[in-house]
Order: sequence, then C-alpha cells, then structure tokens
Amino acid sequence: MKKAIILARSFARSAKDPLRRLEAAGIQVEIKKNPNPENEDTVSELINDAEGVLVGMDRVGEVVFTNCPNLKVVSKHGVGVDNIDIQSAQKHGVVVANAPGTNSVSVAEMAFTLMLVLARKIPHFIEQIKNKEWGATSFGLELEGKTIGIVGFGRIGKNVAQYAQAFAMKVLYYDPFINNEILPYKKVELEKLFKDADFISLHAPLTDDTREMINDKLLSFMKKEAFLINTARGELINEEALYLYLKENRIAGAALDVFTHEPPFDSPLLSLPNVITTPHISSHTREANLKMGNIAAENLIRVFNGKEPLYRVV
Repeated sequence: MKKAIILARSFARSAKDPLRRLEAAGIQVEIKKNPNPENEDTVSELINDAEGVLVGMDRVGEVVFTNCPNLKVVSKHGVGVDNIDIQSAQKHGVVVANAPGTNSVSVAEMAFTLMLVLARKIPHFIEQIKNKEWGATSFGLELEGKTIGIVGFGRIGKNVAQYAQAFAMKVLYYDPFINNEILPYKKVELEKLFKDADFISLHAPLTDDTREMINDKLLSFMKKEAFLINTARGELINEEALYLYLKENRIAGAALDVFTHEPPFDSPLLSLPNVITTPHISSHTREANLKMGNIAAENLIRVFNGKEPLYRVV
C-alpha cells in the first residue's frame, strides 16, 4: 500500500472529502503536525519512507529529497511552489504538482476587502467606538474614480481588476509575461504604475526576479496618499524600506496578509498605526479549502497510479 504524509495544516479542514478521496484510492494516509515548516531535517523525519507528501508552506529541498529516497511526489496544497526546490526535485526524479486557480476568488476578494478597509479607515472607527467615541473623526475615501495598480495579472489579478471595474475604478496592471494588452485594462511599466496608482495590490509569484522587487526606489514613486496591499508573498517587499515609508508617512498606509518571516510577531511593521495586518488568511475560505484539497489529493492519486497529475509543475 502506498503511503502519503499530510503536512498541510489546513488540508480537509472545511470538509473531509479530500481525505476520503485519498483513502478510497487505497492510500495509507498519515496526518502529521510540523512544528518547524522551515526546517528540512524536520520535514525529512516526518516524511520518512513515504512515497508521497502533501505540503503547505513546508520547506522541501535537497535535504528532503536526499533523506527521503522513496519520495515520488510532492503535492502542494496551494498554488505557489516557492517553498519547494524545483531543480532539486528534477534532479531526484520527484514529481511536483500544485493546485492553480483554487484560491483565486478567495485571495482576490480578500485583497479587495483590505482595500475597502484601508479606504474607509475601518480599524480606526472600530477602535473609536470601543473607546465610546461617537461620530466621524476622520474622512475616508470613495473608490469610484480612483486608480488601482495590479502587480501580477494572473487569475487573482484579473479577478481584482473585475471587482475594481465594478466600483468604477481605473485599472492599471504590470505583468512582464503578458505581451498583449488586456482591454479594458491598461498595461504599464512598473514605475508608472507606482506613480499613478492610488492603491497598489501585489499578486506576483515569488521568484529570484521578484524577491524584494518592492524596494526603496519603487516606493519613492508612490503618492503620499497611496496605499499598498500585499496578499501574495511577504518576500516581494523590502520590509525595512516599507517600514520607513510608513513610519514617516511618505505613503498613506498598507494592508499586509503576508510577511517575509511568519509569524511576524517581532516585525516593527506591527507597531505602526497605518498598517493593517492579517495572519496569511487570504486563501482561507471553505470553498477554496475544499477545491484546493480535492486537487492536491487527486494529484497524489494520479502519480501513485502512474498517471500525470492534474497540474504538474515538474
């Protein structure tokens, strides 16, 4: 009997269908808690002699592939595979699969929600009423007529653009992998996007090219009244530079669902009044969790049966 280790913390949490799918396929399933997802030695010990592993943000690289020679497939419970060493997987002949599109609605809705929360200063007014203060002490902003700049125009970015269009916003986007302009949205260079946008929402994957792409230079182009929203990966931003811009009120504010180091309890960004933070929950809806779990499970099953996974990365 083939054995699969489940390390993804939220696997089958909203419904048991994905787990039942694996068991019905005759796979021996072991769900294990990973106390240190960043440590490959810990990940190796948890996988041990299993042929398959279903991961969340668990680090899987050369150490894991070397220590786990039985491993045949790594199935990502999610979309981004920046925690998996793709070259090392190829070297060891291990299949890597993911679940694209399963969280595109959830993340896009979260990004847009955070934009509304920033625009209307919701945390400020929640705190105000808790302090028994009544009435408007500050003005919010309407989204109508404002410009949103979307960095990364894949499934999630396009969804955000559709929501923005419904709010009568002007949509700019930057994506080096899209050659033809997608009307009615306007493709621009990254510097122009940062200069012109009132709200900037990040939806780019984390790669060597995008790591800390949001740096001091780009932030310097932002309007003083502009906001930055990140529901992608924390490592896209140079957090030290962002902290200075926010602390000195050189930009209006930021909403961050992701950080370079998670949990970010020691991050100085948490101390700033113009920063809204959430604990990496953009994809955490019941619907996304079920879709993600079913795809991740099916990828494992297919590889175990000698077939191509639904969505193969390598």
